Amino acid sequence: MKKNYFILLIFILFISCKPIQKHHNSKLHILATTGMISDLIKNIGKDRVEVTALMGPGIDPHLYKARISDMAKMFSADIIFYNGLHLEAKLTEVLKKMSRKKHKTITVAVAESIDKSLLRKLDDGQYDMHVWMDISLWMRAAQRILKVLSQKDPHNSDYYKTNGEKYFKEMQQTHDYIKKQILSIPANKRVLITAHDAFNYYSAAYGIEVRAVQGVSTDAEASAGDIRNLADFIAQRKIPAIFVESTVPLKTIIALQEAVKSRGFAVTTGAELYADALGDTHSPAGNYLGMMRYNTDTIVNALTR
Repeated sequence: MKKNYFILLIFILFISCKPIQKHHNSKLHILATTGMISDLIKNIGKDRVEVTALMGPGIDPHLYKARISDMAKMFSADIIFYNGLHLEAKLTEVLKKMSRKKHKTITVAVAESIDKSLLRKLDDGQYDMHVWMDISLWMRAAQRILKVLSQKDPHNSDYYKTNGEKYFKEMQQTHDYIKKQILSIPANKRVLITAHDAFNYYSAAYGIEVRAVQGVSTDAEASAGDIRNLADFIAQRKIPAIFVESTVPLKTIIALQEAVKSRGFAVTTGAELYADALGDTHSPAGNYLGMMRYNTDTIVNALTR
C-alpha cells in the first residue's frame, strides 16, 4: 500500500512540474493500457502512429500497478487510450489526475464513451468493464479512437477514416462468424464456464449462457460456496468442459474440477481462453480479432465433442 502511495506521489509531482519533452517526429506517440486497445489503434493509425501497450500478454489489468518506469511512457505520449469503467483499477486515479491537469498528454477512456444503456450494470452500481467481448460494442470504442486521432492529427484524418472503415468491416465479419459458430453447439451444451466473469457481453451478443467461478474483477477470490454451487450446476447439466484463462491462476479451476468429480461427473478442462489480455504477438490470439476467433473456435471444439 505504501508503495502505491509513493508512486502516486511521484506522478503528482511529474504533473505539477514542467512536462517531459515530446517527440519531434511526424508520428503520433500513443500509449494504450491493454493489447485490445493497442490493436484497435494500430489498425486505424497504421504507419502514422507509434503505439506502446503498457500491459502485455498474460498481464491482468485488474491487478496491474503502476511502476516508476511507466511514468516516462505516460508523460512522453501524445495520447493515452485506456479502457476505463475501473478495468485498470490501480491506474485509474493516476489517469484521471492526468486528465484533470493542463498537461499536453491527452487521456481517453474508450469504453466510457459507449452509451451507458448498452452496458451491463453491476450490483454495486458500476458497469461491467469487459466491453471488448462484444465486437459490436468494441466497434464503438474503435470509432472513438478514430475521432480522437483525426482531431489530434487532422492532416491524416482521411487516412485514418479509410483504415477505420476497412477495419470496421473486418470487425463485422468476425462478429457474424462468432454468432454462426456458437449456434453450432447443441442447445443443451451451450454453456460457457470460465475462471472469472469476463464473458457476459460475449454471452449477450452471441447467445451462450455464461457462468464463472470469480466475479468481474480478479481482485477477490472465489468462496467455497461459489465453487460448490457451480460444481452442482455443472454436474446436473453435464457440461462437458470448463475453461482456464491466460491471466487467471489455475487453482480455482482445478478446485472446481475436483468438486465436480466428487459429484460423480468428470468435466474436462478446455484449452486456455484469452479474456483480459491478448496472446503472444505471433500466436492466433495475438491480435484482437484473432483472439475473438480463437476463443470461439476453442469453445465450440470443447463443447461439441
